[in-house]
Amino acid sequence: MAEDKVLTREGREKLEEELAYLQDVRRKEVAAQLKSAIEEGDLRENVGYSEAKRDQAFLEGRIKEIENILRNVQVIDMSKSNGHVQIGSTVTVREENYAPETFVIVGTFEADAANGRISNESPIGSALLGAKKGDKVSVATPGGKIFFEIIDIN
Repeated sequence: MAEDKVLTREGREKLEEELAYLQDVRRKEVAAQLKSAIEEGDLRENVGYSEAKRDQAFLEGRIKEIENILRNVQVIDMSKSNGHVQIGSTVTVREENYAPETFVIVGTFEADAANGRISNESPIGSALLGAKKGDKVSVATPGGKIFFEIIDIN
């Protein structure tokens, strides 16, 4: 892996839980689907068999993807917080003339902008990294630069 990818401890735990579910539960379900479809006979025109094979391929691909992520990721130690924004920080910012917004800075594997979890590699996430409470940071966006004041960091 050319560059280090990062996860919070919570993100790692979620991926480990997903992996365990896929390996211990979902694999058995897909195997049962395959067995049932095979028992129906002629596989050439068996839609259930085709769907089960597709599900199996997707499942095995996701298992390999998670295993690769977990093998090549750095887990961020939040106990080393020094009052600066880092991965895992919850940051409340205010853009002039707007209500404050709160973001959690996470690695790319955990990003979920709709739920306020932004990647450390996103324009806002990367601009906030290293800043401290009271700092003003500028973020280049397609619509021009915007400025945030950091209100709080947890």
